[in-house]
Amino acid sequence: MTVRKGTLLTPAVEEGTPLNVPRVALVGANGHGRWHRRVIGPLHDAGRVRLVALVDTRPIEPEPAAPVPPDTRVFTDHRAMLGEVAPDVVVICTPPHTHLSIARDAVTAGADVLLEKPPVLSTAEHEELAGALATTGRVAQVGFQALGSAALTALTDAVAAGRVGAVRGIATVAAWQRPDAYYSRAPWAGRRLLDGRPVLDGALANPLAHAVMQCLAVAEAVAGGPVEPATIEVERYRVRPIEVDDTAVLRVRPCQGPPIVAAVTLAGEDFVAGEVLVAGDAGQAVLEYPTDRLLLPGEAAASEVPGRCGLLENLLAHRADPRVPLIVPLARTAPFTAVLTALRSAPEPTLLGDELLDAVGAGPQRVLRISGVNEVLRRAVRQGALPSELGVPWAVAPWRIDLTKPE
Repeated sequence: MTVRKGTLLTPAVEEGTPLNVPRVALVGANGHGRWHRRVIGPLHDAGRVRLVALVDTRPIEPEPAAPVPPDTRVFTDHRAMLGEVAPDVVVICTPPHTHLSIARDAVTAGADVLLEKPPVLSTAEHEELAGALATTGRVAQVGFQALGSAALTALTDAVAAGRVGAVRGIATVAAWQRPDAYYSRAPWAGRRLLDGRPVLDGALANPLAHAVMQCLAVAEAVAGGPVEPATIEVERYRVRPIEVDDTAVLRVRPCQGPPIVAAVTLAGEDFVAGEVLVAGDAGQAVLEYPTDRLLLPGEAAASEVPGRCGLLENLLAHRADPRVPLIVPLARTAPFTAVLTALRSAPEPTLLGDELLDAVGAGPQRVLRISGVNEVLRRAVRQGALPSELGVPWAVAPWRIDLTKPE
């Protein structure tokens, strides 16, 4: 596809186009941005939005499921786009360490934003963005799309109704696999820092961030309000010479409410999509959040709870009527960002020895797997314990921080 920077293929506003249709721009149109193009495309075709601009530092990749509309402008710089196009909504799907500056520029230019997760990488950045939203009167929706699931609502409603009894613990387990190519996908992949700036591209912060956020959402329902972490403990491991974790067990003890344990890996033996487990006096509820399958106490088998509210559609509905609440306003992600802030201070993840690993495949598609890791993660969530507390031979002492004590 050949598109010159900032040029129009056809006139910007065709005759008969409603002027009040929200104008949407996507910053970061390649990679995962193609998923956003597949979301925006049908809305554009239905006349609910106009995709006015795509921004990426590389040539725009073709996406057969969502061809670029002929009047969409293409830029390599988001500031130039904001100045020339003036969109109403900006979807931001760029590396995490660039989110704050792009979102700040967008809201200052008068746009609302849909910001991919993780939204920002520290509580200080969260507060800076919140201040920019307050000053400009704009809003930010954060791309934790699983929070728009009817299955999650069914789970939190069941918890509130006492279906699991008094909640003793909330946990999540996920075992994925990522090949060597995953860590060469971008200069920031697998990095803790890039050019002196935090990146934190670890399993907890990026690919399995949804698992952590789902637990925080359940804890929010149990506590009846925002979750404030009191202590954070974590054991972080890696199977390659990267700077961040690909395997981790995290335990968060909130100021109020039950403890949360997240046990995740990108070097799993068998695939576990991602489960949220809520243990109570009356039994255990299990939500497989990527598939919206839910099992409640007293039920023989999990069943799918259909229905998801798209975050862009929800943002558009909120813009049309502010009485429609955002599903994932920036404020709701503050506990998640508090966890990331703590992880920034954690030591380098432990590199596991070759004797613990086996390899599948070759070349860029080689996958490394940790022998026995799935059972370790399962035990961690069942017992609410860290691997070192379970006597796992390769485990190391956890890193711990008490957020209730002044620095």
